[in-house]
Amino acid sequence: MEFRCLLFVLISSSVVLITQSDTTTKDPDWSDVVVTMVGREVTLPCVDWPLTGSVSINWKMKSPGVDHWKLVLSANERQQFSGAASKASMRLVDSNFQETGDFSLLFVPKMEDKGRYSCLIKQQEKKLREKIILLAILTVSIFPSATLPQHSTLRLMAEVSPASAVSEVTWLSPGGTPLRLARRSGGVVAKLPQILPTDQGAYICQVYPRGNSSTAIFHFTVDLRVDGAQISMASLTQTPLTLACPPMRGDYVLLYWKPPDSRNINTTTLVYGYDRWRDRTEQSKTHAQLSLDGPLSTTKEGFFSFLLSPGLNDGGLYTCEVFLNDNMFSQRTLLSILQVKAKHSPSALVLTCHYTERSQVKRVVWSHQNQSRMLKWSSSAPGRLSTEVPLSPTQDTAGNYTCTMLLRNGQAVKAVYTVKLPPKENTESPTSISPPHPESNSASLLPSLLSALLLLVPLVAAVAGVLLWRQKDISRRGIEQSLSHYSGEVENIYENPEDVRQTTPQSSVYMDLKPRGENDVYEELDRYESCSLLETSTSQDLSAKA
Repeated sequence: MEFRCLLFVLISSSVVLITQSDTTTKDPDWSDVVVTMVGREVTLPCVDWPLTGSVSINWKMKSPGVDHWKLVLSANERQQFSGAASKASMRLVDSNFQETGDFSLLFVPKMEDKGRYSCLIKQQEKKLREKIILLAILTVSIFPSATLPQHSTLRLMAEVSPASAVSEVTWLSPGGTPLRLARRSGGVVAKLPQILPTDQGAYICQVYPRGNSSTAIFHFTVDLRVDGAQISMASLTQTPLTLACPPMRGDYVLLYWKPPDSRNINTTTLVYGYDRWRDRTEQSKTHAQLSLDGPLSTTKEGFFSFLLSPGLNDGGLYTCEVFLNDNMFSQRTLLSILQVKAKHSPSALVLTCHYTERSQVKRVVWSHQNQSRMLKWSSSAPGRLSTEVPLSPTQDTAGNYTCTMLLRNGQAVKAVYTVKLPPKENTESPTSISPPHPESNSASLLPSLLSALLLLVPLVAAVAGVLLWRQKDISRRGIEQSLSHYSGEVENIYENPEDVRQTTPQSSVYMDLKPRGENDVYEELDRYESCSLLETSTSQDLSAKA
């Protein structure tokens, strides 16, 4: 029983192998093969000689595994009809097919449109010619995507349906080298482990049709970009620039920096880190001018880019790493910085062009705005280029001096220093220190006198105020009499009524101007007068008694 089962398996396998061999070796029933991809416009060629009389064209289609044909399109010299298998994009290449002999069919296929197509040409209702075309659909897959993280594994897959339409499928690298392939059912796969930036470019899938075909090889190009390919940049000092990160969403980002012109590979340091889930930031004090505010940065959503206003020593290699779950994506930027410094020497103004990260610098030159003027320059150390300007610049030596730094990738950056002409002397102003003319002297003194008088005005006003205030304290009798004699009026003012009692009565009237009521201003004056009269009468009585 076991022998019979084994024999049956062997016989079945032989039958399958023979059948497959017979299928692959027999002549195909089509006269042409066309290979395309889903969504790409394709033309099924059907060309004959120009015809006369009543001419019609019938396009029919038969899917794989189906025995019957379906009408796609029918047309004659007067009108055109669409069949059950017609698509919205289907049309004849030339509507004037009778005169040109071009009966080709054009459309944009889907996967279900693969199969055999019949181009039947009739003249006077009689079959003139029929052409069978096999349409095959190629499917190309790139894993994980057309943009790959550095050091990941690239997989290029190609599958043709129906597989019987082609004899071979190959992959070529950007340099044209065939890749090693693994055969799979209906297609092939190529693998490239540890992908590097040097591996990016256009990969070509070549498809060789089986049997007769108007096209010997079909080429399909796939552009591959390796994330982390190095960007070369140049900038002036204190000019804001963007440090790019991988353009994919991440959970957190780390930015590393290697100082410019450093030969030690162990000098890379972490200068910035951000965790969007914890909203936590770590930043190095050496890069306080660095922020996560690049134009493509939306940190809350997980997209990052940095903004840097660099100093001269902030050039170098920056590596931005974005982490999503356990996957890491990397982007490197090599940055060169340019700055011009001026220094005076005993004989000239020395302009020095400083630049860092020299590894990507192709050339640095000085130039003057007058292009016909050739400058001489020298280098005292790597990363420095100097030129000299005479201390007394002339019309020829003044102007803009430009230092241009050119990178190996063709990018250029310029720093400009302007040398100005000295100011012209004023020939109209006096340069002699001899004594001036008396008239000019008096004219020059007039503003000074006016200024002095203006300063005296507040002083005189202050003195007058003091004198007026002091008038209130006058209490001496001699002053009263002199004032009364001079004015003939009552001018003496006393604040203390006791002063009145201590004085000898006179014909003068004494006033205390302190109001005692709303309508009795001179109440104290009346009291003083009554006191004076009482004292006079008392003295007269005593004299009489004596």
